[in-house]
Amino acid sequence: MNESKRVEITWPGLGITVAAELDQRNKALAQCLWDALPYRSLQGHALVAGYHLYHVAPVHSLLHTPAEYRVDRRTVPDGTLFCSRLQHLGIKYGELTEPMTATPIGQVVPEDLDALIEAGREVWRSVYTTKQPIIAEVRRAGEPSGHQLPRLPIGDPELNTLITEVHAETERIWLSPPQELLNLHAGRIPSGAGSYETVLTTLLFVNGETRPLGYSCYGGLVRAAMDGMPLPWLRQMTHMLAHTPAEFLGYCGLDTLWNFTQRLLDGISRLNNHNDFISAMNHMALYTNCLGGWNLHLFPWEAGEHLRRVGGTT
Repeated sequence: MNESKRVEITWPGLGITVAAELDQRNKALAQCLWDALPYRSLQGHALVAGYHLYHVAPVHSLLHTPAEYRVDRRTVPDGTLFCSRLQHLGIKYGELTEPMTATPIGQVVPEDLDALIEAGREVWRSVYTTKQPIIAEVRRAGEPSGHQLPRLPIGDPELNTLITEVHAETERIWLSPPQELLNLHAGRIPSGAGSYETVLTTLLFVNGETRPLGYSCYGGLVRAAMDGMPLPWLRQMTHMLAHTPAEFLGYCGLDTLWNFTQRLLDGISRLNNHNDFISAMNHMALYTNCLGGWNLHLFPWEAGEHLRRVGGTT
C-alpha cells in the first residue's frame, strides 16, 4: 500500500466535500475501502455516541478484515476516519461520549474540518427532523464518482438464485427507502402488530431486531466461517441466531427479509461448501445492514424531543 492515498467524501445535496488522507494505522482496512471506491451510500448520524457520522459501506471484507491498531474514539482528533466490522465508514466531527474501541484509517485534512462540522449538523437535522435523505459519495481524490454493489460468487445453484435476488433487492433499496419500511413507518401494518394500535412501539422493536441481525448474526457468522468453524456448527448457529428475529420482522412487515431468511435456512441445510456459506452470509449482512440504515433514518426520533438528558445542552 502506498504511503499516500487521498479520498474525497462529498454530500452533493449539501454542496459539501471534504478530503481525507488514508494512513498506515490500519492499512489492511484502509486498503479494503480504497479497493471498493467509488461508491454512494445513505448518510447516517450517531444517535447516542455524539458528534459522529457513519454510513454502510458496500465492502464485504470489512466484516472480517483484522485490525492492527485500536483507539478509544473519544481520544482521537476530530476528522478521524474509521472502518468497522459493522460495515461502517465513520467520521468523528466533535465530542463523543461512548467509550468504544475503534479502528482508525485516516484523517480529514485540517482545512476541511469546518466543512465537516457543517455537514455533520445538516446530517443530524436530516436524521432527527426533516427525514430528507442525504447521500454520501466516497471516491478517490480527483477521480469520478460512481457506484456498484459487489457480487460474490456462489456455486450452489439454488443458493446462487437466492443470493442473486438478495443482491438485486439490496441494489434496489440502497439509495431509495424500501416500501415495506415506508409502509411500516406510515402505520400500514397488515399483521396488526402494535398493541392498542400503537406504531411507535413496533418501530422501536423493529429497530432493535434489525441492527443486531445484520451486525451480530450475519456479520458474526462471516467471521466464524472465516475463522474455520465447521459447517455443521455454522448451520446450527445460523438457525439459532437468524430465524426468530427474522420471523418477528416479517410479522412486523418486512416480508422480503423473512422470505429470504426462510430460503437461506433451507439452502444451507444441504450446503457443503464453506466459501458458498461465507458469500451468502456476506450478502445477507449487507442487505440487512442496508435495511437497518433506512430504519434509523426513517425512525421518528423527534418524538422524544421533550426528553432531555439532565444537564444536557441543545
